[in-house]
Amino acid sequence: MNHNVDHAAFVARAYDGFIGQFIAGKWVPGTEGKTALDRNPYDNNVLTEIAQASLADLDHAFAAAKTAQVEWARTLPSERTALFLRAVSVLDSRKEEVVGWLIRESGSTRIKADVEWAAVRAGMLEAATMPAAAQGHIIPIDRPGKEARVYKKPVGVIGVISPWNFPLHLSNRSVAPALALGNAVVLKPSNDTPVTGGLLLAKIYEEAGLPPGVLNVVVGSSSVIGDAFSRHPVPRVLTFTGSTPVGRHIARVAGESSLLKRIGLELGGNAPLVVLDDADLEKAVGAALVGRFMHQGQICMSTNRIIIDAMLYDRFVEAYVEAAKAVKYGDPNAPDTLVGPLCNDSQVNSVAASIALARASGFRECVSGPIEGRVVAPHVFADVTNDSDFARSEIFGPVAPLIRATNEAEALAFANDTEFGLSSAVFTGDESRGLAFAQQIEAGMTHINDITVHDYPHVMFGGEKNSGLGRFNGKWILEEFTTDHFISIQR
Repeated sequence: MNHNVDHAAFVARAYDGFIGQFIAGKWVPGTEGKTALDRNPYDNNVLTEIAQASLADLDHAFAAAKTAQVEWARTLPSERTALFLRAVSVLDSRKEEVVGWLIRESGSTRIKADVEWAAVRAGMLEAATMPAAAQGHIIPIDRPGKEARVYKKPVGVIGVISPWNFPLHLSNRSVAPALALGNAVVLKPSNDTPVTGGLLLAKIYEEAGLPPGVLNVVVGSSSVIGDAFSRHPVPRVLTFTGSTPVGRHIARVAGESSLLKRIGLELGGNAPLVVLDDADLEKAVGAALVGRFMHQGQICMSTNRIIIDAMLYDRFVEAYVEAAKAVKYGDPNAPDTLVGPLCNDSQVNSVAASIALARASGFRECVSGPIEGRVVAPHVFADVTNDSDFARSEIFGPVAPLIRATNEAEALAFANDTEFGLSSAVFTGDESRGLAFAQQIEAGMTHINDITVHDYPHVMFGGEKNSGLGRFNGKWILEEFTTDHFISIQR
């Protein structure tokens, strides 16, 4: 849809919803001359219509961030800490509004939306501890009267490109520590979740008292501003969460910038959950169920392959199939719904293709159901081969592959036989055995006797192989978002 946006009309409507950009502390329309409809993936109702950003808007956002960052970096640690405590207060007072937006815009079930709200809150509280944690060092030098100091400073401006599956959390996971450490941010949310991925977060921080220009949100077509965002000379660090192919593209384009950048990438996954022969069957089934079907399987850490020792395989399949048949799917507003709508039609087509591939491969279809609109009923396939295209792909939907392993050694080989290495899990009744197994898994994260889906704000998050570069959360993100300046003194 093409039309010119009337600025007066925009300002008049601004209090009714999110319909533009947040740049230099102002809610303004994008100047590309186009608008995009933001729709509810469950009922396809229009939530809002957003005037899209142009290249000029992008430049304005980065310029505003660069200017505002200088003064923001001078604020006292206690002032930045207080900002995050106020943001938590805003989040608490607006909980139902935030949860409602997550349900309506991202297709979150109420269960998942509550989890995401809590994750954002925890991330803000963790960020409140960071201003005082950015500490330098004084290092002795083997020379009379010589002293070396290493000062830890903010990098400047950070560019954040966030996804649609956990939009508020995965935006805030970079935004909060970046701001806490004295950086300014330009955030580009997914086109599927412009409000929960960016504009709503900006509103929360604005209400908490964040100075103008420190956080800017640009909403626009990737074909117009996507490459320019990654190539822009202002941001010294870029973070991206999304698919591996897009992550590769962003890294390549960022390399074309006139200034070198650090890049943090959290990319695809194919998380194995391994059930050894001494595992607690009931707990393993429950974890594999939630880990696969939570948020319709649209999580990078989602349990993508369930690998079961032959000694337990038949019993596990029987129990898992019965549990999967009882999973509630449909209306995301219902309190007991676990599987809601997929985010968009492209995702529906991709998941339908995965189901068709499993059927064409001859795998045993134990649980199936309809595809109604964007809601895909849970599907379970047994006797899946680990080297099949079906098992090797990242299935971003409510489809569970069950794989039989002859023994522990084969289960480990199966778990590692993937290009990805984000999250993983192993179930066993022997903690020492589980630890030994976990240490051999080629992944950034492994959970013993728990689901694959975990993200704690103070604990390292990141993957190996084609699952990404860099680390998020806690002291790890502190290192990513600061730079060390060595200064020597000769007395």
